[in-house]
Amino acid sequence: MSDAYINRDVSWLHFNDRVLEEAADETTPLLERGKFLAIFSSNYDEFMGIRVAALVDHIRAGCDGTDLAGYTPRALVQTIVARMRAGVEAQMGVYRQFVHDLANEGHVIVPQYDALSAGQQRSMKAVFAHMIAPILTPMAVDASRPFPLVHNVRLYVTVVLRHEHNADDKLYFALVHVPHILPRLLRVPKRKHASVTEYVPIEVVIKKHIHTLFASYTVVAAHVFRLTRNADVSFDEERTDDLIRTMEQQLHLRKWGAPLRLEVERTIHPHALAVLQQECPVDDRVFMIDGMIDLTFLRAFVDGLTQCGHLRYPKLVFFPMLETVHNFFAVLRSRDVLVHHPFESFDIVRSFLQQAAQDPDVLAIKMTLYRVSEQSSIVEALVHAAELGKQVTVVVELKARFDEERNIAWARRLEKAGCHVVYGLIGLKTHAKLLLIVRKEHEGVRRYVHIGTGNYNDATANAYTDIGLFTARLAYGEDASMLFHEMTGYATPRNWQAFVVAPDHLRDAIIDVIRAEMQHAQEGKRARIIAKVNGLSHKDIIDALYAASQAGVDIDLIVRGVCCLRPGVRGLSERIRVVSIVDRFLEHSRVIYAHNDGNPKVWISSADWLTRNVTRRIEVMVPIEEESAAQSLIHVLELYVKDNVKARVLLPSGAYVRCTPDQGEVVHAQRALMDVPRWKVQHKNAHFYADARKELR
Repeated sequence: MSDAYINRDVSWLHFNDRVLEEAADETTPLLERGKFLAIFSSNYDEFMGIRVAALVDHIRAGCDGTDLAGYTPRALVQTIVARMRAGVEAQMGVYRQFVHDLANEGHVIVPQYDALSAGQQRSMKAVFAHMIAPILTPMAVDASRPFPLVHNVRLYVTVVLRHEHNADDKLYFALVHVPHILPRLLRVPKRKHASVTEYVPIEVVIKKHIHTLFASYTVVAAHVFRLTRNADVSFDEERTDDLIRTMEQQLHLRKWGAPLRLEVERTIHPHALAVLQQECPVDDRVFMIDGMIDLTFLRAFVDGLTQCGHLRYPKLVFFPMLETVHNFFAVLRSRDVLVHHPFESFDIVRSFLQQAAQDPDVLAIKMTLYRVSEQSSIVEALVHAAELGKQVTVVVELKARFDEERNIAWARRLEKAGCHVVYGLIGLKTHAKLLLIVRKEHEGVRRYVHIGTGNYNDATANAYTDIGLFTARLAYGEDASMLFHEMTGYATPRNWQAFVVAPDHLRDAIIDVIRAEMQHAQEGKRARIIAKVNGLSHKDIIDALYAASQAGVDIDLIVRGVCCLRPGVRGLSERIRVVSIVDRFLEHSRVIYAHNDGNPKVWISSADWLTRNVTRRIEVMVPIEEESAAQSLIHVLELYVKDNVKARVLLPSGAYVRCTPDQGEVVHAQRALMDVPRWKVQHKNAHFYADARKELR
């Protein structure tokens, strides 16, 4: 059965290849291509520090069992490293083309110091002396000075030296940390009569003048390297008395994570490489880079080119929804409101929470926070509500990977303001996106709920596609209250009315949806499922989809990243089609549609169909009850299924091929969602929104 499944990590590598395709696509605006190059690099960093780290730990522990796809940990690491080497080589080719095209637009990245004019060299020498050199610390390595701590994914320069007064050929070794607080690319003064703007990498300037740091020594060679360490944070939650303090200790220990990957310039001096391999043992995971190491800097660089709007995606014009409504509560008492970010502004969520904070009739606010932006209007609204005397409860997930420090800081800010802050349940991550407002009204207390597929993050809300549901339905409010009771107390809910909650019920609920469509197919009725998730790896769900395909159910899966299901295999998955869409916005929404014998059912969820989401996280899936809202989501799913511009189809082999328009209609899903206001599709809600704005302003 190993042929029936695709390995999760190999599938993820295919996903990152699709990210690189966007960087290479000439139809992608030039500066956006630079961002995709940066994303490709940062994805590799996280993948190496987490996924490969876990596999290496398994190897060291002597694990030699095979996974669903037939890989042992050792064989899988070898496969991953080979594919990553090929990926980096391809990335360097894309980067060189990007640099060439950028130069044609008047922004030149100069790779060699000698390519600067004499005047520019004098200027950069002064920059080194007055701005860079005072920050640098040469770190010699010898019998009295041990090899220093090399920080995770930071740039360093290796320096191989000879003493000027010694006749022997003894080589000395030192390190210099490239300061990450300075820009990676330094702007160079313009040449006379030149119209282009030039930039030189900071490491090029450092290497040119590094001899000034080593008096009485001759620099034999200077080369850049970067080390990736194990970045996972794990501890026994049962044994800790103070979760925040333990997390802070673990984050501190992350600096000493085991070495995993060594990236070096291809021309590195053999002595320097030998020292690095001895002090930072990474087995065969040494990457020889023919170009600049670590292209994550491109994100900040292209963001800084503020005068180049023509080289970016067109500015997104948000559709006006309910941001200007003065009374959200009156609207929600009339009907549900469904929003699709970023095509509809995230401001509606901010406004809803801010209005609740100000409303004297609001008694309590309860909310989950998984990933939060650095400058969070959401957190500030919660703080304001607490300062106004409202009872505010916030479930902050401290274990949100790579956001741990930020979440700790926000938790302390909330506690200081008087909010009741809890950190979820032991052994589970709180990944549900849930906001509950409790309000005193004439007929009694009423609950208002927002349930989303994405984080309450101001920054990513403009770059990720997500769905949000606002509702005042009684069942949703009661279920939301019960879930918060479970997360903050000892309650164990048994009878959910509307919510489906992981880890106890979500797997079975998803499989029940699949089996219901199987039943329709077996009865000779039309049966169809469309599911949009970010990842699919849970074996039970995959097997249920295989069984449904064999029973006659037509299945379309829109899976952005990892997909362990193998579609289109005769006798196994002939009726299953899988597409992945990588485009301007990161596809992040999770939506499920079942034809249900002509009575469509639609759900949104915070959960992907990955093993971790179904078994080790608190997640929520809810049905969309409003018919017009459900039809709107079905329309969105159909758009994605029909996309033939940015979609890639997963083949039975595990490879992906890009869709191309035939003689028929060109369908670009994200572009269509930007161009067509949703109320043209969701006509019933169109009148409602217009009336609501008119009546409540």
